[in-house]
Amino acid sequence: MAGRIREEDVAAVKERAGIEDVVREHVTLRTAGIGALKGLCPFHDEKTPSFNIRPALGTWHCFGCGEGGDVISFVQKIDHLSFVEAVERLAGKCGVELRYEDGGGPREEAPGRRSRLVEANRVAEEFYAAQLISAREARAGRDFLRARDFDSTAATRFGVGYAPRTGEELVTHLRGKGFSAEEMLLAGLAGQGGRGLYDRFRGRLLWPIRDITGDPVGFGARRLYDDDRIQAKYLNTSETPVYKKTQVLYGLDLAKKAIARDRVAVVVEGYTDVMACHLAGVETAVATCGTAFGVDHIKMLRRIMRDETGGAPARTVFTFDGDAAGQKAAMKAFDEDQRWASQSYVAVAPGGQDPCELRLRSGDLAVRGLIEDAVPMFEFAMRTLLARHDLGTAEGRVAGLRAVAPVIAQIRDAVLRLEYTRTVAGQIGIDAETLTTEVARAARRGRDVRDPRSAGERPEAGVDDSGAGAAPYPQFPPPDLSIPAVGLAAHLLQILIQHPRLVPPHELAVIEESSFVAPTHRAIYAAIRALGPEVAQSDSAAGWVDHVTVSAPEEVRPMIVALSVADIHARRDPTSGAPDQRYVDEIVFRMRELGLRQGIEEATVTLRRLESVDPEGARAVAVELTQRQRELADLRGRFA
Repeated sequence: MAGRIREEDVAAVKERAGIEDVVREHVTLRTAGIGALKGLCPFHDEKTPSFNIRPALGTWHCFGCGEGGDVISFVQKIDHLSFVEAVERLAGKCGVELRYEDGGGPREEAPGRRSRLVEANRVAEEFYAAQLISAREARAGRDFLRARDFDSTAATRFGVGYAPRTGEELVTHLRGKGFSAEEMLLAGLAGQGGRGLYDRFRGRLLWPIRDITGDPVGFGARRLYDDDRIQAKYLNTSETPVYKKTQVLYGLDLAKKAIARDRVAVVVEGYTDVMACHLAGVETAVATCGTAFGVDHIKMLRRIMRDETGGAPARTVFTFDGDAAGQKAAMKAFDEDQRWASQSYVAVAPGGQDPCELRLRSGDLAVRGLIEDAVPMFEFAMRTLLARHDLGTAEGRVAGLRAVAPVIAQIRDAVLRLEYTRTVAGQIGIDAETLTTEVARAARRGRDVRDPRSAGERPEAGVDDSGAGAAPYPQFPPPDLSIPAVGLAAHLLQILIQHPRLVPPHELAVIEESSFVAPTHRAIYAAIRALGPEVAQSDSAAGWVDHVTVSAPEEVRPMIVALSVADIHARRDPTSGAPDQRYVDEIVFRMRELGLRQGIEEATVTLRRLESVDPEGARAVAVELTQRQRELADLRGRFA
């Protein structure tokens, strides 16, 4: 189990992994003023650039879709990685050695070792692909693909290759490329025998298995010859430091963009099914690699699909064979259904054909139709359960009733649950009231099992055991910038976040939080004041933004990022890019003036109210009012 990455190492990754270089791998950037860059947002479609970065501050923000953050959050979002995965990936690229607290270790092999193993798999992929095209003995593999209507273009697109039967050619090739015996064994590309190393895969058609970013981490190999001593039809790379079968989905590197765009994922059963779906236009298809679809796979897809409670639901479609094994797989997937906020569906082709067979016999349109006509997971589960019972007998109807009641009880939508209750009652041949009673009983039993409070425990606030992250925080109301006082506060916060040294500590100390009308702005200003001028004066620009972000409530952190990249419309110093000091002084003056005027107005109203009922209290307020009026006069005199 990996420990928490030390904060100083995370900071080092942010510092070394320049946000400009990372973003340029995905976005064409152009200059947008001193110290700022702009481009088309990679996270939503737009014609006018609204994606901004400030390299000096290490932040990015899109004013079109509202997304923003630092270099780590950018990698998380663009590659659909968790925080730890993104930090480890960046650390590997920029040469930061990560340390873990609580005695933990890295989630995967150290960056240097990982890159070597990935590179070994990449060289092997190229070797196998070349063999499929040129080797005479690879004709069996080419015939296999041709029989399923996959041409050379399709094979190249998916990186399909062929492993020679001799059992030594890949080892020789890798050795010639400088890979050691230890690296070949550790990558799962070779085995150790009495005569030395031998190729792990021999005489098989191979599909490279890539992680979500496209790095090859393993292979899936299909049996071609009857005399193959390994009887298994498919043979996958054994688990290695870079390949964990429960943490990869075949085709996800190709499908992730379409999945994120459409918020749809299609889960099929094999490599050829993924190929068939993509070639037929279903670009959201992925498959597991020699293991059942499980919790880790759900976590990956949830991140990509933005599978969240509320809003338009995402959609997950499972395709299964129509035989008993396929039904069993479907029911296993159903058992995990409550981990999704998305709507789950099942697609079963006529005659139990898989997508590859369906495309071969009926064409691309039939594959697309299979996915479009998928039935809800609940409906499929109930059909499957009822098919096991003889509904022509009283005993069979009672057994069917008790089998489907827990299924119906799990439906989150109350209206849909009621509708299914009526429909299934008719299918069984009982009255709806009887089934409603049994569903309610099943729901109570389910709560007793699942609710930690039934055991005297309290669930941890904000924790979502689905793996998608914490429950959303209540949102602060967005600041209304059409209000002059709110717009003025936003200008000051831009200065305090981007150029904190331009505001003297004694000036900051006299600007009251009450001067900030918008709650979001007030919370950000409170975080800045709590840090103190010492941090602002001594920290780097990027470090200061990090400190402010961490110190502020999580609800307002996106606004901090937006303020850090927003353009300050003022004359700039051509060298430093800082706004003109007179502009800064004017903003500070106007905020102080605003605060004093608000205090004067409040004191005046209070004085009128107390004059007739509390003369002593009125005198104290009058003193305060006079003091504020003097301060305002002095302020205006100094700035005149």
